[in-house]
Amino acid sequence: MRHCGQVASLALEIAGNKNLPLSREAVMTAAMLHDIGIFMTSANDIGCFGDAPYIMHGVLGGELLRNEGMGEELARVAERHTGAGITADDIARQQLPLPPGDYMPETLLERLICYADKFYSKSGAMERKPFDKVCKSMERISPDTLKRFLILHREFS
Repeated sequence: MRHCGQVASLALEIAGNKNLPLSREAVMTAAMLHDIGIFMTSANDIGCFGDAPYIMHGVLGGELLRNEGMGEELARVAERHTGAGITADDIARQQLPLPPGDYMPETLLERLICYADKFYSKSGAMERKPFDKVCKSMERISPDTLKRFLILHREFS
């Protein structure tokens, strides 16, 4: 919950500073629900003892939100916030344990939550990460992930 609150605060700050045409309620709700699938994953260091690989938390969250009638907009935010988005090519090339598909943030709300999420961890001190540290973590995933993050940064910084 703390992580989601931090993401919500940053997303609301960016939305206000950039005069984004998003309601405060939409930003807050999307940020608070973006990681809802995490409890179904195996991430013991953050208290999650499910069976699925951690990378599945977005897809699982999207399914959960759809099944609960929360709407496609929120489901897509959940499933498209991981990394700086995940392409079908990423899944195949890296042999990721995800259903085939494209999980790239497309809408303004999806891109905003994806971007804000990168600045906060779910463990440790949970303080805001400096930009250079976020870039290094994106580059560790792949050079393409870093490029996608930098595009988000240009949009929202």
